[in-house]
Amino acid sequence: MSATNPEIDAFIDRADRWQEEMRALREILLDSGLDEELKWGKPCYTAQGANIVIMQPFKPHLSLMFFKGALLADSEGLLRSQGEDTRAALRMEFTTPEQVSGRRSALRSYVEEAVAAEEAGLEVPTKDVADYEVPTELADRLREDETYREAFDGLTPGRKKSYLLHFAGAKRSETRKRRIESCRAKVLEGKGFHER
Repeated sequence: MSATNPEIDAFIDRADRWQEEMRALREILLDSGLDEELKWGKPCYTAQGANIVIMQPFKPHLSLMFFKGALLADSEGLLRSQGEDTRAALRMEFTTPEQVSGRRSALRSYVEEAVAAEEAGLEVPTKDVADYEVPTELADRLREDETYREAFDGLTPGRKKSYLLHFAGAKRSETRKRRIESCRAKVLEGKGFHER
């Protein structure tokens, strides 16, 4: 069993829900040989420095997200998507300590498979930014504003994707246009949508 981290003790102790579920998961993850540390403000479990899973307490459930869950066979059908635009991460959801203990064997198997995928250097195939739809409003705006176009073209693929998803997420053309205008300054700074 791997050593416990006092930062994780403190995280669980101050949590307003899912304490029992987190303790049960933690025991299984440490018993599986994973190391624990606090990353992104949450309990994260690693193998040889590589991120394997992270606990994410939400209101309706406690999530155990596998960073490269898309590579797992999911033989028991326990993994759920993080959202429609997520390609790699998949999660298990828990609402009782009994669910955690009842899935002990499956959890150990999934963790073992995730560690093996990491050790083998497997990567989840990524969707190329060119495969994302460019909203008409953005195409029009970039045609009329050379500075904006050059800055947008100079963004990294991940930053472009963040804007394409944000712009396309609006149902109405007026909203897409507003979003495109409000993001211009950040694009000119070379920042992604989620960056400050």
